[in-house]
Amino acid sequence: MRIVIFGANEVGCLLATELFEDHDIIVIDKEENRTEDFKNLDIEFIFGNASNIDVLESINIKDADVFIACTNMDEANIVACLTVKRMSMAKTACFVSKEEYIESLSLIKGSEYQAGLMIDTVIWPEALLTQEIFRIITVPAAIDVENFAQGRARLLEYRIKEDSLLLGKQIKDCAFPEETLVVGITRENQLFIPTGMTKFEEGDKVIFMGSATSLDILASRMFKESEKVRSVGIIGGGNVGLMLAKDLERANIRTKIIEKDYKRCEYLTENLKKTLVLNGDGTDLELLRAEEFNEFDVLVSVTNNDEKNLLCSLLAKQLGVKKVITRVSKSSNIGLFEKVGIDVAMSPKEAAIVEINNVMIETDIDILATVEQGQGEVIDIYIPDKFTDTKIMDLDMPARAIIAIIRRGSKVIIPKGDTLVRAKDSLIVFTMAENSTAVKDYFHRG
Repeated sequence: MRIVIFGANEVGCLLATELFEDHDIIVIDKEENRTEDFKNLDIEFIFGNASNIDVLESINIKDADVFIACTNMDEANIVACLTVKRMSMAKTACFVSKEEYIESLSLIKGSEYQAGLMIDTVIWPEALLTQEIFRIITVPAAIDVENFAQGRARLLEYRIKEDSLLLGKQIKDCAFPEETLVVGITRENQLFIPTGMTKFEEGDKVIFMGSATSLDILASRMFKESEKVRSVGIIGGGNVGLMLAKDLERANIRTKIIEKDYKRCEYLTENLKKTLVLNGDGTDLELLRAEEFNEFDVLVSVTNNDEKNLLCSLLAKQLGVKKVITRVSKSSNIGLFEKVGIDVAMSPKEAAIVEINNVMIETDIDILATVEQGQGEVIDIYIPDKFTDTKIMDLDMPARAIIAIIRRGSKVIIPKGDTLVRAKDSLIVFTMAENSTAVKDYFHRG
């Protein structure tokens, strides 16, 4: 595919890095010095503004398949996408940072006034981040959560701590609940698919897949999850803090927000019904103690400053908060934050890139979820009519992959080695990202 990216910022660089090996990439930006960030990538860089017709004509925009506007200026992104739509058939993705643009562009897209002007996908990274944080909050000990098959099957990720019941045990010796599979382990930032002989080590991030019921049992038995989250403390009352508080209110979870800006506090108070809003500094340890933040089940630090988020999170861990979720603006800081003890570090930019991959980039792989910054993928594979019934243990797949879920008609099956794979089954498979195509091709060859 021919993909044009408008914006040589961190998002643009992450997108180009993710896509350049399989696609023809052109990056457009007005700042020439931004080219340094892309010097190791095989891409074409154009100096200019992507809302300028001459610039778009110079790159033959009519031949583009996808146009992604991800500069730090919402208006520039919108104008560029609408201009590209007038000049080509390319699918457009527009990054925005304000809720009002989401609402306005949705109205335009569905209204009689759009007159052929339409942005295919509008991405608000902070909204995607909020959804991910809320999903993780609702499963107390988990550090990642994904739902499949209308919620009947799930992916949960847990960290092995020094007091874990699994520490030092081989997978084959663990009495996991029925319909529970260990599909991946991340150790020293490297994801791999384990065998029954693999031992759990302290610091491992373990990915389980299975039925929703079995994973609930796993949580209560192995990870001491006996109660639901009842209270959450939020540091930072920006867009993410506000949206998250609204979600928590709807879930009847007691919530407090600390926000430094007094006017923003007034706005939060006007827009939240049950949340207690405090005007203060989240790095003030005495304030955290006085407001009993140590009693919260989860603390979420979502200011726009990585250094402040890290400090707030470390203070929360010092106070004894069991689970701390931290916003990270620079994706490169995720590993560092987790290394110093933060339970979950999440980037809105990473969430947005996953959305771009899933919605905009056409491949023959149906990706349901990615894990560990794209190292692993959960893919959906439909088994064609010509496929001969085969036991999972007898499959000779070209790469390591785990069939975690089989959807057969209305049934959802968590398979074993002697489970048959049949024509017209839909498989949910966990594998390494570089092996997705080979695994899918194996089943389609029958």
